Amino acid sequence: MKIIIKVNKGNLIRFDWAIKRLLRHKANYIILEGFLSELLNDDIKIQEILDSESNKETKDNKYNRVDMLVSNAKGELIIIECQTNRRQDYLMRMLFGTCKVIVDNMDEGKGYNKIKKVISINIVYFDLGHGEDYIYHGTTQYVGIHKKDILSLSPVEQKVYHTEQIAKIYPEYYIIKVNQFNELAISGIDEWVYLFKNSAIKPNFKAKGIKEAAEKLSVLQLTPKQKIEYDNFIKDWRDLESYTVGNFDAGRAEGFSEGISEGISEGISIEAKNTDTKINMAILEIATKMKKNGVDTKTISETTNISIEDIEKI
Repeated sequence: MKIIIKVNKGNLIRFDWAIKRLLRHKANYIILEGFLSELLNDDIKIQEILDSESNKETKDNKYNRVDMLVSNAKGELIIIECQTNRRQDYLMRMLFGTCKVIVDNMDEGKGYNKIKKVISINIVYFDLGHGEDYIYHGTTQYVGIHKKDILSLSPVEQKVYHTEQIAKIYPEYYIIKVNQFNELAISGIDEWVYLFKNSAIKPNFKAKGIKEAAEKLSVLQLTPKQKIEYDNFIKDWRDLESYTVGNFDAGRAEGFSEGISEGISEGISIEAKNTDTKINMAILEIATKMKKNGVDTKTISETTNISIEDIEKI
């Protein structure tokens, strides 16, 4: 029997709330496995969701600082973070998060080759960095300064690290800029980003885990207690968004105004033609208008502090 999903915008829970409240349950692993499989282009199986200091309840949960630490069947550690609050230092926060996970999960007495691979996935709802795409992937490579070749692992090192690429040893970063998505879902991961942005799923979506997301993330599936928590979350999120956007617009307007003032200050000082004196453009314009209106040269000079000689040259 063919299952048809009929979901309209607004009928699904926001993913950034669901990942904190609902997707930690083992019964819902299939949703995260679907998303991770589409993003990483691999068949991801979640072993467990780990607890850490970063995903404990904190006073700023209402601002939705979310960390989920997942261990997959390969022994890799995957950080999934949804961030709605605009942060200028977020790129360094990503770096700190991966470093902390590496240190926290390194067993004493083990060699460095036992350090677990970390993948940092960041779903952000604000403009991060400057770029035209909506999904970015970052790895570490060593490039020769002179030969421009990429440093690779020796056969012995490949056996130690169980990979052929140095980039596969170090942490990898993914940035999904939700608000920059153009709504055109072509691939499986596009369908997931569409869900992140619109809290909706189209009937023709076929990405791995997307059907399960449609069923389990329905607002109708919430208990009365969860519904209250979710409504409060939405209210807090809207208040924060309004506050952030308001401050951003005010700051931009103030900066624009200051920029105009500075530009005028720099631009109005010019060197007068055929003289060694720099005069203010605005004052020069006033002097010009006064002369055209028949004001005598002496009065213009006393008013503008421009020499009579320069006024006669206007």
